[in-house]
Amino acid sequence: MTETVNVQYVGFQTKVLVREYNFLVRRALDETSQFTLSILNEAFNSRRVRYQDAPGICSARLHRELAAFSNHPPQTHYQISEADLDEYRGAHAPRAAAGYPYSPKPKASSLS
Repeated sequence: MTETVNVQYVGFQTKVLVREYNFLVRRALDETSQFTLSILNEAFNSRRVRYQDAPGICSARLHRELAAFSNHPPQTHYQISEADLDEYRGAHAPRAAAGYPYSPKPKASSLS
């Protein structure tokens, strides 16, 4: 049986070189752990990541670490890599439309 975990985003701190995103992981039997994931400020400044996407990027990475280590990762601090950013952008890129998304309304037929 798999262990149920609850991952909660609890905020961020801006540091000189990074923004640190903090998460609380609650497991069965009232076991909790704190995790911090960092993104370099340069990634925001160069527009490789948007501020509103950062918690989602960090959450995705934390969920991967939890899954890889049976909900008990060996570290509590992770640095978001370029690969993490690329993966997120690829998964959240706008889809190309097959054609014009709106079709004209059909003309009303006149019954005279």
